[in-house]
Amino acid sequence: MSGLAEILHDRGIRVAGTDVKESAVTQHLQSLGIPVNFGHNKENITDDITTIVYTAAIHEDNPEWKAAKEKQIPLMDRAHLLGAIMAEYPYAVAVAGTHGKTTTTSMVSEILLAAKKDPTITVGGILPTIGSNLKIGHSPFFVAEACEYFDSFLQFTPHVAVILNVESDHLDYFKNLENIRHSFHAFAKRVPDEGLVVIYDGIDNLSELTEGLTCHVETFGLTETADWTAKNIIHEADGKNSFTVCHKGDDLGVIHLHLPGEHNITNALAAIASAYALGVSPQDCAKGLAHYTGTERRFQIKGKKNGITVVDDYAHHPTEIKAMLAAAQNVKHNKTWCIFQPHTYSRTHFLFDEFGESFKDADEVIVADIFAAREQDTGLVSAKQLAERIAKTGKSAKYVGDFTAILHYLQEHCQAGDLLITVGAGDVFKIGEAFLESE
Repeated sequence: MSGLAEILHDRGIRVAGTDVKESAVTQHLQSLGIPVNFGHNKENITDDITTIVYTAAIHEDNPEWKAAKEKQIPLMDRAHLLGAIMAEYPYAVAVAGTHGKTTTTSMVSEILLAAKKDPTITVGGILPTIGSNLKIGHSPFFVAEACEYFDSFLQFTPHVAVILNVESDHLDYFKNLENIRHSFHAFAKRVPDEGLVVIYDGIDNLSELTEGLTCHVETFGLTETADWTAKNIIHEADGKNSFTVCHKGDDLGVIHLHLPGEHNITNALAAIASAYALGVSPQDCAKGLAHYTGTERRFQIKGKKNGITVVDDYAHHPTEIKAMLAAAQNVKHNKTWCIFQPHTYSRTHFLFDEFGESFKDADEVIVADIFAAREQDTGLVSAKQLAERIAKTGKSAKYVGDFTAILHYLQEHCQAGDLLITVGAGDVFKIGEAFLESE
């Protein structure tokens, strides 16, 4: 939302907004002259407002929503606004998938920046190169994440659509995997005939998702049959990766990544395929990826204390957790401590067993209380139950819940050489930061 507000403000449109609390993002918006209210109140909706843009977190009982309805001010969801902005760019890239969107969007952005394409970028994390989640460019190139929740991405018509993976998530809306697959197919069909769908070749029944497409389609993955693949993969001791990128049998050069894990190699392949379709050279692809050091909260090394390395990761889906912990094995260390904060009651409930099986590459697992986000506690699931389920796999797993208690436990038990990873989409990162700041 902050990125969209800034784009509109840059175009001379008067913008104001509401957030729950002050943050670095709201301070930045205010520094640009964009007024920000704190706390949702009907008094914030004044008669001079012509359009209200809202997110999926806002419901009909919201006081500002009610006030807009009473005043008959038109309401538009965030996806419609992003789709309308995206439509103005001839070379828009929309990155979709159950996970990996922020990292891959960042990789595409870094490549286009290296190629001096001056793209407009909106990404779901802070990209160090631009020092923000937004860059306003002045060219036909636009890069954005395409979220499937509430079918938001069906408002987009990108020139290049990336589909990284299709798995069960957001089941409070989709109900089942079949509906999710149907939505991703519909998203792919929104690409125009002259456009391109870049899709992971490891997706089950891939042909169902590409059936009936009139645009170009290219696959990526670590198999020989993928259009874009990698060979000569080297996992270095510090977690970095290098590989030779291949397109339909042709070697296009060596790529160096600062990020660990095979999942980041496939993310890089998707980014290269997207940029290549936009006319970017293999050399600029390599240059951009070599410059990319990661996005905030994506296997972000926060610091070291007493020989213990503290990492934070946004993983909040079972597949993401498994990939992240597998990647961590490529970093030299002793014990892996995983401090997991489940994100939303519905996701924890629907994917309970999958979460239970996701921590096999961790040595010690501590489960914090569930981060509610937009939801209320239904009583169907708890963090304590999840810790008990993880322990059934033979892992050392315990529910501690409270951040302060977790911090004290870590201070007593972590040893020099250990890797401490805070995991989740909520505010679990605060535990790692407190650990580093503690005496």
